[in-house]
Amino acid sequence: MALNYEAYVADIVAKGREAQRIAEDYDQKRVDDLTEAVAYALTVPETALKFGEMLARESGMGIAADKQAKMFSKVKGTYAQMKGRPSVGLCDVDEKMGIEKYAKSMGVVGAVIPVTNGEATPVVKSLMALKTRNAIILAPHPKAKNTNMAVAELIRSVLQKYGAPKDLVQAVDPEYVSVECSQQIMKQVDFIIATGGTPMVRQAYSSGNPAVGVGTGNVVCIVDGTSDLDAAADMIIRSKTFDHATSCSTENSIIVLESAYEAFTDAISKQGAYIAKEGTPEKEKIVKALWPETPQNHDLNRHIVAQSAAKIAEIAGVDAPSAKIILVEENGGYGNEFPLTGEKLSPVAALRKAKDFDDAVKQTLNILEYQGKGHSIGIHTSLNERVTLLGEKIPVCKVCVNLPQSLSNSGSWNCGFPMSMTLGCGTWGHNSISWNATYKDLLNFTYVARPIPSWQPKDEELFSDEVRAAFAR
Repeated sequence: MALNYEAYVADIVAKGREAQRIAEDYDQKRVDDLTEAVAYALTVPETALKFGEMLARESGMGIAADKQAKMFSKVKGTYAQMKGRPSVGLCDVDEKMGIEKYAKSMGVVGAVIPVTNGEATPVVKSLMALKTRNAIILAPHPKAKNTNMAVAELIRSVLQKYGAPKDLVQAVDPEYVSVECSQQIMKQVDFIIATGGTPMVRQAYSSGNPAVGVGTGNVVCIVDGTSDLDAAADMIIRSKTFDHATSCSTENSIIVLESAYEAFTDAISKQGAYIAKEGTPEKEKIVKALWPETPQNHDLNRHIVAQSAAKIAEIAGVDAPSAKIILVEENGGYGNEFPLTGEKLSPVAALRKAKDFDDAVKQTLNILEYQGKGHSIGIHTSLNERVTLLGEKIPVCKVCVNLPQSLSNSGSWNCGFPMSMTLGCGTWGHNSISWNATYKDLLNFTYVARPIPSWQPKDEELFSDEVRAAFAR
């Protein structure tokens, strides 16, 4: 018997609306009590590890201990960012301009959850919804449906314990988890916050409802040789090995200036990187393991996604049992005929050589033009002018400087980017925002204006003498 997704979603949306109408009357303290309780309950060490183990087992991807660490950083970080911040009623006053700003809820939010971060994302998005007095429906990837349900059930039990309606947070029943169900959710809710691949995000934007989504990641990292190369190697390895590179935020292409290439490859090899040289059988084997049908298409082999470097080497038939990451030299072009140009979702990265910094910038632009425009890049350098140039010229929303990319661009305790599981990529990535989404993106605002003394300037104050003289009659 075919499932009626439209009727099923209509029912859970109705439950969400009923719960949200109750929460709409909560004051700031009530909201803050709920978010504190949920954030604490979901980051109890054994609980966070349980969900990490559950997702690693269910999805067959990643590392349970790293997923636990992700829960600690992202959930606690999300709560720390919202703790003590206003999200109910009057939240800002501009006395000079006579403006008052009032925060209000949106209603029922639909949250599309990726399998790669299926442990922390439902918690972070639920906290965002609770902070803003919205209800939320969590729509997971099929390979995370049971973990998603378990996470939601714990959050719902916390809400019940605090006398709040449990339907403020709902998860799609595992039997209904599907593309069709997610499509219905996007059609029926008031707002969508979508994390996943570009096709899904575009679908969210075309659903007819307002949405916030993220673009495709394909991070480029430049190593210019002016910073500590051992430290740079360590950060890249930590970033690439974390949760077996499930994050779209991890380095996918590493561009090293020619003058530092040998020293850098020595440094990173000593720390556990296996380097497949250009023109060797090993390179061809690894490329074929990642993209079995290349050059016909650029479809990743699902069996290598978020697996260890050693396992990928085994699949490829390459002798590298102790490899932490795999770097594959690429001296060619860009695009489908050069699949290393794109995202790899594994502890594998392309290794490119640049003649100088200008060449590194040119290569970065070419890679992003193929995939990853808008997301983020990294650089290991001691020269601020190079950072400035990247900030001015590269079409991305985030530049990480001397940082492990995947552990930083979605926020961290030693990086100022907001903690988030939804990284906006601007219009470059077909997104409506250029920042890391937070609870503030789930608020409507009412602005109240009161009379103030006129602030209208005279023309002599507003326009320069040169401009006025140029148009004088």
